[in-house]
Amino acid sequence: MMNEASKKMIIVADDGAEEEVELLFAFEFNDTKREYAVYTRNERDDADNITIYVSSVIRNGDKVSFGGVDSDEDWARIKDVLRELSKKE
Repeated sequence: MMNEASKKMIIVADDGAEEEVELLFAFEFNDTKREYAVYTRNERDDADNITIYVSSVIRNGDKVSFGGVDSDEDWARIKDVLRELSKKE
């Protein structure tokens, strides 16, 4: 999904465990100002597709953390974004 060099980031689980993942892209909905990050651990499913994850981006001053997707409406919109991007590939 990105043509430039891959972007790595570290995610920290609630238990403090750190994991390096590859950030595919991030986006924001203009109307709600909610931000989301799409990333992968480069795992493959049974159909040999790379598994991707989506997290909400939570900004608190200079600190950035990740959370879940809170609503079915947001999930539907995120799926629309992912479908549109997959058509461009």
